[in-house]
Parts: sequence; structure tokens; C-alpha cells
Amino acid sequence: MRSKLLMLSFAAICTFFSVAVSGQSYAITNARIVTVSGATIERGTVVVRDGLIHSVGANVSPPADATVFDAAGSTIYPGFIDAASNLGVPAPAAGPGGGGPGGGGGGGGQAAAAAAAAAAQSGSNSNYPAGFRPEVDVLDLIRAGDSQFDANRNAGFTTALSMGRTGIFSGQSAVINLAGNSVSSMTVKAPFAHHISFVTIPGTYPGSLLGTFSALRQIFNDAKRLQEMQRAYAADPKGMRRPETDKSLEALFPVINRQMPVVFSANRELEINRALDFMKEYNLVGIIAGGQEAWKLTDRLKAQNVPVLLSLNFPRRTAAASPDADPETLDILRFRAETPKGPGRLAQAGIKFAFSSGGATSIADYFSGAGKAVEGGLSRDAAIRAMTLGAAEILGVSDRVGSIEAGKIANLVVVKGDLFGRDRFASHVFVDGRLFEQKEQPRPAGPGGRGPGGAAPAAANFGGTYTISIDVPGQPLPATLNLQQQGTAITGTMVSQLGTSPISNGRATGNGFSFSATVQFGGASIDITVQGAVSGANVSGTVDSPQGNIPFTGTRNP
Repeated sequence: MRSKLLMLSFAAICTFFSVAVSGQSYAITNARIVTVSGATIERGTVVVRDGLIHSVGANVSPPADATVFDAAGSTIYPGFIDAASNLGVPAPAAGPGGGGPGGGGGGGGQAAAAAAAAAAQSGSNSNYPAGFRPEVDVLDLIRAGDSQFDANRNAGFTTALSMGRTGIFSGQSAVINLAGNSVSSMTVKAPFAHHISFVTIPGTYPGSLLGTFSALRQIFNDAKRLQEMQRAYAADPKGMRRPETDKSLEALFPVINRQMPVVFSANRELEINRALDFMKEYNLVGIIAGGQEAWKLTDRLKAQNVPVLLSLNFPRRTAAASPDADPETLDILRFRAETPKGPGRLAQAGIKFAFSSGGATSIADYFSGAGKAVEGGLSRDAAIRAMTLGAAEILGVSDRVGSIEAGKIANLVVVKGDLFGRDRFASHVFVDGRLFEQKEQPRPAGPGGRGPGGAAPAAANFGGTYTISIDVPGQPLPATLNLQQQGTAITGTMVSQLGTSPISNGRATGNGFSFSATVQFGGASIDITVQGAVSGANVSGTVDSPQGNIPFTGTRNP
């Protein structure tokens, strides 16, 4: 009896706190409000209650029970949306023999082969190899938890389209919010689309790009034929052999019926043309992801009504020039110079597009790319729309997110400084009405970036030795960060079983640090960006690589 009473009491306490949290009310006052869907409010208030935007306007008064934030001098935007990412999806573990991590675009190297082998061991009635199975659902891969999204959320991102990492079919994607203790609580829309990359499957068919195109046509033809047979059998089974079932083919039924879009990853003009040809051949509702040369094909995109999830991971020179280096081709130089002008050209042509991180190693590259797009001819308003409502419209969630309107999910970001400048700082981020607040690093007060009297501004000291555990799926990786800080500059090393990596581009941020490094893995050099948040003796953050974001946690040593 006593045990039962304790359980009931505990349940009542949990219920109380659940109601208290969901009923939390906030009011952000005196802010410039970029609603995106309507006129910008130069000075107004946004009220958040029960996870939703309760009210917004110039004459809105904070409720008596609200926690009030005075945001004078700041701008409130809808939470930013990454329109194509692998957020929440763990990078595949390295396979035997020391293969490198799997690729974010899907499917090269030993790690991809290892991932395919692992998937092949799971039970399936599919007649197609791992990596070529459209029934894979990203919701079965995504992991919940706030820490892995810290770097993105602290930059103002509240929502993302998340897809699988490997395979020709990289899984049915989902639109998720970047906070939550369960995948179900994070999910905004699932499934969203099938995703196809023009890659190969190591060690099995199709092992060549020509084979990939042939196999894609075959599986779509097989799906159409199986659906016709199943319909005929359902109408009158007598005298007809029962059709087989196949998860892979049946997963394509919504695609061939134009009930679900298919997203083709393609950046160069030839790849995009091939994707558009395939969409036309099979009458698909199609989307291009990447699309860095999509501006060359605006007529086709418009004629076929195909939007673009445009990567802001713009091409750049990856190695320092030297007298011994081979000169870059004219095509590469032109590609690098013209790509940042692409968004403005798409906008001018009336093509629907949204911005995505596109496999960038640092989320800072997203904002850098957006700034370059504005410099290349895209209006600031159009750039903001591509980060918010434009993305929500393409992803089919504009009735829930993407703009600041009463009744929508309270996904908001409060920004100090120029959104496309280096002084940008997201002080408050709301995800599903849940507040994430950051402390701002002291800013220079005097001329030339100096403090009063010409002295350098004071900065919190994050120097020291940190023992961390990087949450690599199936094999947590212990590491040690040795950080030295002078002003806001951070140097030092990152030490793990992969070796010792010198830190570069290190700096102290508002509540922690960030730096770049290069690690050797499976004989390859992998560029990473580490972003950490320090709270007392605890540290948490993410290691960002071309394979995606991996969370880490740890402590600062005494």
C-alpha cells in the first residue's frame, strides 16, 4: 500500500512539473521583429505560451505571469531552418581495417561498405542490397537529446530537414526541431521525402555510376509493375498468382503516385540535368538538393516546377597555393567565382529555393555563405526568407514554422548585431517554446577593437585541460583538450587515439570556445570544427566534420 502511495505521489509530482513547464510564458519586448510573412515591426513584443507564439505586435503587453526579456537593440527572427542536413543521425562506425568515416552525401569508402554490411544483417524482405533500400526511415536512425544540437541551436537554428548519410537511397527524411528528449517530441513532419544520390555501393552492384542510373530505372519500373499487379490482385484474385511483397518497392509507391517528393542530391550542371531528366521520365514531384549550378538551369527548373535546397557550403580552395601546385582549371575557378551569385539568379528567375548547410564542417560557413550570396546580388530580405519561411514552404511545414505569427510553434531567435556580419550573436533561442539562453562575450568598446583607454577587452578564461568523451556510435572516443587562451584567442592541442592535432582558428565565444583541427583517420585527413560550451567544471558540445555532428561531454581538470 505504501509503495502504491509513493508511486501515485511521484506521478502527481511529475504531472505538476509537466504542466508547469508546458505552461511557461515569456515576453520578449522592445525588439525589432522580422515576421517574414508580413511587415517588419520596428519595435514590438512577442509573447510565448505553451510552446506556441501567443501574440505578436507593436502594442502587445506582456502577461502578468510572463518572464520578460528586454530585447532593445536586438532583432527577433523566426528560428532558422537547415533545409538539408544529417542532424541527429550518427555517423556510421568505421568498419574493420581502419576505414574512414562514412560520407555525409552518401556512400564512399570502407565505412560506407561497413554500414551496408551492417544493414544487410538486419532482417528484410527486400530483394535489393543495403544502400539501395528506399524503405529506410531516418526516424529509426535519429537520436534525441539536446547536447548534439548545441552548436547549431546556439547559432539560431531551431528546425532541420534530416536525412540519412549513406547509400543511393539515403532514407526517408524527417523535419525535426532541434531540442527534445525523444524523437517523437522532436518530429515536426515525417516522412518528408525520399532522397537519392548519384553514388555507388562499394563491393556490390551497382558499383559504377552507369550501373547506378540503370539500377534506379529498374527499381522504379519494378515498383510500378508491382503496384499494378497488387491492384489487379486486390480487385479479383481468382486465377491470378499472388504478387510477392517487397518493402523496397512498396516504399516507392507514394513517389510514383506523386504523393511524396523525391530529393536528388546534385550540384553540377550535368548532375542536375540528369536528375531533371529522371523526374520527367517518371513524372515525379522532385526537388534538387545542393544545386550550386542550378542557376544555369532556371528555365528547366521553372518548367518542371522544381525547387532547390541550395547548399551554402560554397566551393573554396582547399590547399594553399605554392609554386609546385598544379594550376587550377578555368572551370574550377569559374565555379568558385560564380556559385555565390547563384542564389540571386535563382531569385531573379522566380525559382523557389531554401538555404542548407550542405555538409559544411562548421555552421559558421552557413552564415558566411549567406553573406556572400547577399554580396553576390541576393537581397537581404530574400536571404532571410530562404533561411526561414521559404524553407518551411518547400518542406511543407509553413503552417507551423518559418514566420512569426500567432498560433505557430514558438521557434524564435533573438539576434544582436548584423545577421550577416561577424558581430552576430544569438542571445536567446526558443525551440517549441523552450528557452535556450547564451551569455554574450564582452565586446570591444574602443576604436580598433580595443577596450576603454586602448586596453584589450576582458574575456572569460576557458583555458585548461579538459577530459572529454566523443559520442561516436558504438565506440565512444576519449580525448583530451589542452587549451591555452590569450585574450579571445585559443591555441593548444586535441589528443586522442587518432593522434595529437594542433588547434587552429581557436577563439573564446560567449559561453565557451570553438576551434578547427585536422585529424588522421584511416589514412585520410579529416577537417573538424569543435564547439564547446562551458558551465562550471562541465563542458559539452559537438565535433563537426564532413560526416556530420557528433556530441561530446566532459569536465575541466582541476
